[in-house]
Amino acid sequence: MLRVRCLRGGSRGAEAAHYIGSRVGAGVFTGWVQRTSQSTQAATASQNTCAADDKATSPAPKDCPVCSYNEWDPLEEVIVGRAENACVPPFSVEVKANTYEKYWGFYQKFGGQSFPKDHLKKAIAEIEEMCNILKGEGVIVKRPDPIDWSLKYKTPDFESTGMYAAMPRDILLVVGNEIIEAPMAWRARFFEYRAYRRLIKDYFNSGAKWTTAPKPTMADELYDQNYPIHSVEDRHKLAAQGKFVTTEFEPCFDAADFIRAGRDIFVQRSQVTNYMGIEWMRRHLAPDYRVHVISFKDPNPMHIDATFNIIGPGLVLSNPDRPCHQIELFKKAGWTVVQPPVPLIPDDHPLWMSSKWLSMNVLMLDEKRVMVDANETSIQKMFEKLGISTIKVNIRHANSLGGGFHCWTCDIRRRGTLQSYFD
Repeated sequence: MLRVRCLRGGSRGAEAAHYIGSRVGAGVFTGWVQRTSQSTQAATASQNTCAADDKATSPAPKDCPVCSYNEWDPLEEVIVGRAENACVPPFSVEVKANTYEKYWGFYQKFGGQSFPKDHLKKAIAEIEEMCNILKGEGVIVKRPDPIDWSLKYKTPDFESTGMYAAMPRDILLVVGNEIIEAPMAWRARFFEYRAYRRLIKDYFNSGAKWTTAPKPTMADELYDQNYPIHSVEDRHKLAAQGKFVTTEFEPCFDAADFIRAGRDIFVQRSQVTNYMGIEWMRRHLAPDYRVHVISFKDPNPMHIDATFNIIGPGLVLSNPDRPCHQIELFKKAGWTVVQPPVPLIPDDHPLWMSSKWLSMNVLMLDEKRVMVDANETSIQKMFEKLGISTIKVNIRHANSLGGGFHCWTCDIRRRGTLQSYFD
């Protein structure tokens, strides 16, 4: 079995260990660090079935519409996000830490308001076409509910407006027949789950497991209010030191920081995913799944799938600009590591919440079919050399909202079984 050590190239390191140790007990946390990359024992929650007539039963697993173990088995059903009513998040400290300084003025001016209307209209049309193409490939497509994200809300700890339901990959993680709702880390995304509740209740009523991770208060203590970030150079220094805008005050994570390969699930400590969030996932999924922490030379770690995208059994795309510190472990396990070509997206195209590397943020329909940007001819050629057919779709305006094909989707059902690719 692959043993991925919890290296600290992109982590808070000893500082985090001391902090969490003080919260949960040094012995407990030290043991977790030592076992991060290994199969571990965890308590299994009892399952209680209740109904008005006390006769409710759970469908057999074969009847469940939710089943997905990896990123490449044949895709049968998917949730695709919505750009409708998308709003610019307020320019809070966690937003500042995850965006590039060239766009800070944009957030300061338009925070709480709609993204540019004309741009949004084009993004909506692109995603509709993407849905049509997926349906043409035989995939069932589901959509979240449209919501007015401009409404201001207030909790005892903060107030904000919302953002969107564009990126289901950020908030939903499917592991087997279970849907896990991520707690999120941005205040503007606190109520994002509401757009998906109708769908998740339908899946639950059809036999799926449904878990909501602990919802953080998102109090000021969750964020380093004095996070010293002014430039890309600052980002590199902070990342190298293992410093992030989110603290270990309470668990938080975005689902898009996890990527699945059967029994092994890989995660990064990032600006939106802290060690407490990773530890919650590790305990929740053990002993059937092994959660491994990996890290990258990344000045702005937020979501793993434009940095490290597993596209097949033993096949991974690894961003050459953000090398993985543990990549030799994959190579020694017999994996093929492919470095995608430099993206072709022009410098003047607005990418308010992401980098150009959305070109590698692809969606596998199966091991031999991939949905890829119609404008990115270089990566299309790369896939063709790998023997993978490309389904070309233009979502250039949708990219501006922060995601590629993997981000804009959450695969609900893939035709496959749970396997271990590292034993």
